[in-house]
Amino acid sequence: MSSINRWLSDPRLHDYLAIVKGARNGFVYGVKVRFPHALIMAILFGRGDWKARLLVIYKTTKQHAFNLAKFVSLYKILLLLQRKTNGGKQRNADTFVAGLLGGYVVFGDRSAVNEQIVLYVVSRVIASFMPRAGSPYSKAPGGAPGSAVKPIPPDPRYFSVFAALSWGAVMWLFQHRGEAIQPGMFNSMTYLYRDSEVWRDLRTLLWHNT
Repeated sequence: MSSINRWLSDPRLHDYLAIVKGARNGFVYGVKVRFPHALIMAILFGRGDWKARLLVIYKTTKQHAFNLAKFVSLYKILLLLQRKTNGGKQRNADTFVAGLLGGYVVFGDRSAVNEQIVLYVVSRVIASFMPRAGSPYSKAPGGAPGSAVKPIPPDPRYFSVFAALSWGAVMWLFQHRGEAIQPGMFNSMTYLYRDSEVWRDLRTLLWHNT
């Protein structure tokens, strides 16, 4: 085990192992976020028998978890490739480019899960442009009334561009203007992208985050 830990601690392998841990953290976080949400929605609003509802829970949880795992790993791969083409140094625009391409490839196909994730991301991007308060962040109450109008999903062609720009923007913000991101999302992104850069042994690489 000590030889494995020495291998895991080799600085030459860090960037590559960070891709592996990033995929792991993305998958775990996706399950943690989506499963309880899908379960509650199935209980409250689900249609059909419980076999059909459980299948929906499984499919949506699987898509969310795998898409986050794919995005985090692809994002890290793209950052690594850009650094290698720039003498090992990261440029300011690298995070935007990696997020842009990763968002297009992973979240560009419109589905209910992808649409929810992209809308969550873009709302945080837009909110980041608001002036920052001098006091700590506080949650404001509120709620929107329901509507009888049947919603129409976005045009898939425009959604792909929308997804790409949203992810490119939020990755750039996280790297260069983290203080402007909503705290809940900042903590999520820290878990996905920064915690996956650190491990001590095989256990903290694959099984536990820390």
